[in-house]
Amino acid sequence: MILASLARYYRRLATQNDDFGNPKVPPYGFSEEKIGWILVLDKEGRLKDAVPNLTADKKPQPKLMSVPRPEKRTSGVKPNFLWDKTAYALGVEANKDKVQAKIEPVVPSEKTFEAFRQYHLALLQHEQDEGLQALYRFLQHWQPAQFADYPCLSETPDANVVFALDKPSALIHKREAAQTLLAGRLKSDEAEQGLCLISGEEAPIARLHPAIKGVFGGQSSGGSIISFNKESFASFGKEQGANAPVSEVSAFAYTTALNYLLRRENGHCLTIGDASTVFWAEAADSETAAAAEDFFADIMTPPDDEQQSQKVFDILEQIAKGRPLQEIAPDLSPDTRFYILGLAPNAARISIRFWLDTTFGQLAANLAQHWQDLALEPRPWKTAPSVWRLLLQTAVLGKSENISPVLAGEMMRAVIGGTLYPMSLLAQLIARIRADGDANGLRVAMIKAVLQRRFRKGLIHEEVSMSLNTESRNTAYLLGRLFAVLERIQYQALGELNAGIADRYYGSASAVPFSVFPRLLSGAKHHLSRLRKDKAGMAVNLDKDLGEIIAMLPETFPRHLSIDEQGRFAIGYYQQKQSYFAKKDPAVTQTHEGE
Repeated sequence: MILASLARYYRRLATQNDDFGNPKVPPYGFSEEKIGWILVLDKEGRLKDAVPNLTADKKPQPKLMSVPRPEKRTSGVKPNFLWDKTAYALGVEANKDKVQAKIEPVVPSEKTFEAFRQYHLALLQHEQDEGLQALYRFLQHWQPAQFADYPCLSETPDANVVFALDKPSALIHKREAAQTLLAGRLKSDEAEQGLCLISGEEAPIARLHPAIKGVFGGQSSGGSIISFNKESFASFGKEQGANAPVSEVSAFAYTTALNYLLRRENGHCLTIGDASTVFWAEAADSETAAAAEDFFADIMTPPDDEQQSQKVFDILEQIAKGRPLQEIAPDLSPDTRFYILGLAPNAARISIRFWLDTTFGQLAANLAQHWQDLALEPRPWKTAPSVWRLLLQTAVLGKSENISPVLAGEMMRAVIGGTLYPMSLLAQLIARIRADGDANGLRVAMIKAVLQRRFRKGLIHEEVSMSLNTESRNTAYLLGRLFAVLERIQYQALGELNAGIADRYYGSASAVPFSVFPRLLSGAKHHLSRLRKDKAGMAVNLDKDLGEIIAMLPETFPRHLSIDEQGRFAIGYYQQKQSYFAKKDPAVTQTHEGE
């Protein structure tokens, strides 16, 4: 199902052009590779010039170019057709020894060059095309020792190079004769015939599938979703791709589509934890599919512009209230098919972290529910938080490398699939609050989301309110409120302290209230006595809050709170604390939590 939908997506891309009028994906037999230099030959095969094919950035990078598909070099020496890196095409590579490189920047690579030379001399000897003949003559006479005689080649070592005739734009691999020769090579491969599991047709079966590049943390040479390299993986004596038969054409289609999606500049890839998450849509026309893809991208990585971000999330709020999608956003069709695929590296292979195949209407409803579950008053963000921004709240020191890959995958599945948030998310959030004492709005919003979704699924019996609920009789929630009142009393009586009660007692108060609250209440009496002398009105109000909460609590404090109850404690603490900011200045709706 995954590969079939990717193959269909390739066929859609093949009919479209990019902003420069070039096809979005290469045709069968070709691949988009990073080509750093164009070697210009004359008709006699002499090297005229080496022209850079680099971006105009501060740190120039090789540009992507459509070239004949590369060989899969899992082992051995295998030259590419009409292009390659300099070790093959020119017989030189950069000196890996940093000390010696100052004296001798390049070293010969005769074995690979000889393979490149013999391969092309055999293929091109009977060709009459002047471009192919120019390359044939070049390879007949070129020796790696000549490299030093051409200053124009000084920056080319280890780059991928292509060949052109007379001028850089006249690329040899794009000549009609070259493409005819390539088509013949593709047909002449001695591939086993079989039934393709993607197309359902009899066709030559791919022994090795093209490499998939761009997965975050993966090997630079790429990896495979399907591969067999041990006898224990094989069955019925079959080798390599014959164990999961996919035709050459279908293997090319799905890998080309996936490589397109994984390129960040195409706007279809997000990194969540250690997983590269790609997404695409399937609709009756490309405009409808593109609208769905753009909307999803804006939700997962909200625009920096606050007004634009709010427009996107206003749509989700309307969906959550039950309004039909097409009434709110006519360009979005609920029937559009939507796919989300999470990929993670696993040595030379690629693991599937998660996969969602649904309608856009259902996906939008799931995203709207996620947004509603997070909703908290006062709102603890200016621009809506992405999944990545939320996950950072679970990481030690807020560093992305400390995010649990497993938690990231489970969180993403819950957001896009509408399933329960992982309980490990709640445990991580509570652990972070206890460790650094920062019960900020994003953390509390996620705690509220976990509990609210458990309530909707019937696993707990009390709903979690968006704002301060003075009617709630939930003991853990009341204890959180009580702790916030005690903190407020201390602050008003003593001012800013190096270590207040939140710094010293939050962890134990939220886990073992029985051992902490009697001591805190005793201290609060002294703080209120002091406060009555200086701020009598403030003392009366805080004493009233204290009395109202204590009146609703049981006679004895609980000896311990469960993980769910600790979550409610955090919500009660946050909402009660924020209520004091609201009373002081009704215009303040943002928290002190860092954005």
